[in-house]
Amino acid sequence: METHDDPSAAPAPLPDPQLAGRAAAPRLRASWRRSHDYGVTPDEVIPVFTGTVDTDSLLYECAHRVLTDLQATIANEPVSLMVADSEGLVLARLGDDPTIQRALDRVHLAPGFSYNERNAGTNGLGLSLADRTPSLVRAEDHYVAELRGYTCAAAPVIEPVTGELAGSINLTTWSSTGSELLLGLAQAAASATSALMLVRSGGRTMRPAPRGEVFHVVGGHLGAGDGDPCVSPGWRAAVSDAATAVAAGRVVAVVGEAGAGKATLAAVARRRLTGRQRLLHARAPDRGDVAAWLELWTPELRDADTCVIVSGLTELPAWAADELARILGAVRRPAGPQRFVLSAPEYAVLPGPLAALVDTVVETPPLRHRTDDVLPLAHAFALHERRRTVGVTPRAARALTGYSWPGNVRQLRRVVREAVSRADVVDVQHLAPEVLDSGTRTLTRLERLERDEIVRCLTEPGTTVTRAAEALGIGRATLYRKIAQYKITLPRSTD
Repeated sequence: METHDDPSAAPAPLPDPQLAGRAAAPRLRASWRRSHDYGVTPDEVIPVFTGTVDTDSLLYECAHRVLTDLQATIANEPVSLMVADSEGLVLARLGDDPTIQRALDRVHLAPGFSYNERNAGTNGLGLSLADRTPSLVRAEDHYVAELRGYTCAAAPVIEPVTGELAGSINLTTWSSTGSELLLGLAQAAASATSALMLVRSGGRTMRPAPRGEVFHVVGGHLGAGDGDPCVSPGWRAAVSDAATAVAAGRVVAVVGEAGAGKATLAAVARRRLTGRQRLLHARAPDRGDVAAWLELWTPELRDADTCVIVSGLTELPAWAADELARILGAVRRPAGPQRFVLSAPEYAVLPGPLAALVDTVVETPPLRHRTDDVLPLAHAFALHERRRTVGVTPRAARALTGYSWPGNVRQLRRVVREAVSRADVVDVQHLAPEVLDSGTRTLTRLERLERDEIVRCLTEPGTTVTRAAEALGIGRATLYRKIAQYKITLPRSTD
């Protein structure tokens, strides 16, 4: 059951947090402002109860194991250990002290209740999710007076395969209890949970979080002419929509799958206005570098001939999103092309303050919907890599255009780079084995090794299935079963 305040009532005046002299005061003050803007009642926690908790998730399974082990090491201490999902929903709560457990029940810090900032104001769990960084919220730091009898330390859990936010580990104790080690324990538990998730997800490596970058956009790996080799109707229509919106002075958000070419689309659209402009691409940094990253490139917005394409916005902590929205709002023009373009996987995941700036959303079509662009892009990437034209055989061309490219243009660029580093004329045996794999199931490390070896043998010039089976040391029937198992598709030998 969810309880709502009267929507006509104005939020209470923003209280004055007792944060003087605290190193973390800016983050806490920003959280208090958000809590006030959300309309959180400062006197008591209004319960938001879902009634259901997902106990079958990998996060719950691994965090529960880690917290159970941690609980055994701090037995009889007045500490409650919790795991919450990425939305702040408490999934589990462990602890030996019945007094603190009953007290937490009274403030609804219990499984099935939501404790994000929107519902509970500034608290350790909610702040760790909003800023995506370890957070310690002591007594008077809490926005809601009812929570000031507690100290909360929380650390985000990072999903090890995608690098996305999975949830948070939260440790809560009495405010009168020493809390110096609490945050360290929360961070250790969050790291252990992420590591255990990696092991139990099949040993796949974690995608590293992108480092913050600011670099010039000079056409990148695109070809000559207007700097855009892509010819598919979907791509051309998206570029045209973006260019029209930019010319009309609208703030544009370019959305689409990872690696589809969002920044490139924004750059091509901007260049349709005038060739004499400076384009920068600012990609959000690791969390610890955010302040320096903002200081590095935001002064460039004062240059009337500069446009900044800003991406990786979902990685920003809440305070940085607020600050960036303030900066961009200040340079927004009443007419003429804006000095910035936003980029994100989809509009819905843009931080609220930044989403509010957007006038037009343009979607970048994924490469699987742009088959006509595959070969022009492949030739452009090869030319950029080798500084001369590199041939592609008909078999290799059919393999490239027949693949679904789940990694989009970024994956195509990598495949082409690897291929042209091995040959002057690219044939099917020079392509990465993944291009010949039409399966959708994620393979284990051993399965990938087996598949790659099968593809290598099958693509040897002049080989046959019989010879490939002999080279692999297996029978033809077994090889055929493996080809079907891995959904390996070999282009025809004839044109």
